[in-house]
Amino acid sequence: MKKEYLACERREVFILLMFAAGMMGAYTFILRGGVFCNAQTANFVMMGVSLGTGKFSQGLYYLIPITAYFAGMILSELLPNPVKRIHLFRWDTYLVAFEIFVLFIVGWIPLTVNHHVVQVMINFIASMQYNTFRQAESIPMATTFCTNHLRQTGLGLIHYIKKRDIKALSKGLAHLSMLLSFLAGGIVEAAACLWLQERAIWIALLPLLVTFILLACGDIKEDHRDFQKIPSGH
Repeated sequence: MKKEYLACERREVFILLMFAAGMMGAYTFILRGGVFCNAQTANFVMMGVSLGTGKFSQGLYYLIPITAYFAGMILSELLPNPVKRIHLFRWDTYLVAFEIFVLFIVGWIPLTVNHHVVQVMINFIASMQYNTFRQAESIPMATTFCTNHLRQTGLGLIHYIKKRDIKALSKGLAHLSMLLSFLAGGIVEAAACLWLQERAIWIALLPLLVTFILLACGDIKEDHRDFQKIPSGH
């Protein structure tokens, strides 16, 4: 019998979130300071480079986005249980609604405002998204960056070539779909940035709104009986 998954574990939800993440990455790189706010590897590298070359004030600045990312992760661990007591929506659904709210506000912030403000805001919500959505139909997935998806796509292909492992190939193709979704989001957002400037981030509200509807419907209809069930990977 096929396993039943919570709405927040379904693959289409992860693809939509990855699409939105591609948009956030393109937006911050093109319009908000030439950085990627979806993950923190670059910030750690830049902090090390700055400190190592004697640019101490610049190096210490990177503690701000790193701390914002860390705070997002902590809050996304602490909030699910209190939210569960409301018994209306699951934490995942509230989080997507919060992302929509934050990105709507970001679209109103002029490009003349210090880019660090928007960078920190997107760092915060990207961290919460990454920490909240962990497995798509039992497959560990990240929804804000691509490195592991690229690795898993390659592994799936190699295992199929060597062992004709259909299950490994299917898993690899699932990761490939995430990569393509992220890329598509970046392409769409890059084009939007040319026309809409700071409001280009509002394009990312479309996949997030669809995600919110899918999650809310799941909470109300399908998952209500499983409100205490913890998503896989948590």
